[in-house]
This record gives sequence, C-alpha cells and structure tokens, in this order.
Amino acid sequence: MSSRRRGRVLPGFGLSLGVTLSYLSLIVLAPLAALLWKAGDAGLATLWAGISSERAVATYRLTLGTALAATAFNAVVGFLLAWVLARYRFPGRRLLDAVVDLPFALPTAVAGIALSAIFAPTGWAGALLEPLGLKVAYAPAGIAVAMAFTSIPFVVRSLQPVLEDLEPEVEEAAFTLGAGDLAVFARVIFPALLPAFLSGCALAFSRALGEFGAIIFIAGNIPMETEVTTLLTYIRLEEFDYPGAAGLAAAMLALSFVTLFVVNALQLWRIRREGRA
Repeated sequence: MSSRRRGRVLPGFGLSLGVTLSYLSLIVLAPLAALLWKAGDAGLATLWAGISSERAVATYRLTLGTALAATAFNAVVGFLLAWVLARYRFPGRRLLDAVVDLPFALPTAVAGIALSAIFAPTGWAGALLEPLGLKVAYAPAGIAVAMAFTSIPFVVRSLQPVLEDLEPEVEEAAFTLGAGDLAVFARVIFPALLPAFLSGCALAFSRALGEFGAIIFIAGNIPMETEVTTLLTYIRLEEFDYPGAAGLAAAMLALSFVTLFVVNALQLWRIRREGRA
C-alpha cells in the first residue's frame, strides 16, 4: 500500500517513464551511439591503428598510472577527512564540509590554472619542492595531483553518511567485550564501511580517468611523457582526424563501462550486505 502511494507521487508511470527515457536517449544514448558509429565507420583496421599506436598506448599507461595513484591518495586522505567530519565537532567544521564539494563547483580549467600557479617552479609550493628534486608541474606527478583534486569528493561523500549512520552501541559492545581500539576499527567499523569505501574509490578512479580541464594546464602535454588520453583525443579532433579521435574515445568509453560495472556490482553488494544486517 505504501509503495503504491509512493509511486503515485509522480504524474503517472507512463509519463514519468517516457520523460525519463526521452532524456536518457537524447542526452546520453544518442551521443554515445554517434561516437560508436563514427568509430565503426572508419573500419576496424584504421580504428585499431589509431588506438594501438605507440603514442596512444603511452597515454593509456600514463592515464591509468596517474589515476591509480590519485585514487590511492584519495582513499587515505578521503577516509581521514570523512572520519573527521563524521566523528568530531569543532569550529569551522561546516566550512570544511562545504570545501569538500568545491571541486564539484569549481570549473576544472580554473582548478588547473590554480594548481599550475602553486606547483610551477616559481610557485610557492613548487619553489620549495624543486630544490628537493620533486617536480610536480609539467610532470606525471602534476597530473596525479589534478586528478586527486577533482575526484576526492567521491570518496568523502560515499563514506561520510555511512560513518554517521553507524550505531555507536555496536562499538560500545565491542569495547565492553574487551576489544581494543585497533580491533574495534578492524573488525567492527571498517567491514561496515568497506562497500561504501570501495564504491567511492571506484567512482573517484572513473572521474580521474576522464579528467581533462584541470590536467592540460599542469601536465605540460609533452607527447610520450605527459600526455593523457583525453588530451590526445582533443588533439586528434584539432587535426580533423575524426576516426582517430572516435577510436580513442571509444577505448575510454569501454574502460569507463568496466569501471561503472564494478561500481554497480559494489553497490549491489552493499545493498545486499545492509539487507542482511
């Protein structure tokens, strides 16, 4: 009875489904279909030559490596940030909570310019790091920094609500039974957070893979060295090499689908796990 009432809040199943499918078709499916059609129109030989060239493979290697590094960094820092926001009350907490969403609101090009100004050899952070042999701007490290900046909210926002919903009685019961702090975290808290943690990391990894605006200003964009796949796709478009651009985009699309499949599998696992709890 209650589910029927919830369903009738929207103006009818047919109209709601029609609007939803129309939007999905026009905004999502039609561009993807055009991309795949353009990639397939070039022929398999041309397509394969574009996506398997030495320069393209170098971009895959760099994009995947820096995305993994950024995700590993965000897994640690994002976890700690979500923990602090969920477990402690301190002056400026609401401001810090709002700042977490800043990468969502900030144009990625602005983020790239700001990071370049900070980590350039003459920037206030770059000037300190360069004498130590740590080059960030115009190097793979800068790409990882830009990816980490734009994708950290996914980890924090996935973990924070789960942390806030954890029952304190469960932890108190574990302490009452003689468990120490480390045992309570490893056996009680972290297992409950694991599905959300993995889901947030997968989303952050997917976001890092597709980053473009924040990267182009700090990467230096040197072929075979600091050139990511999204940038090479853009270069192919500027060269009017549409089949090459479509092939690279299709390769990134396939990787994104695999990542989203993993995210959905983790979310399904999380729902089933919470259902059994």
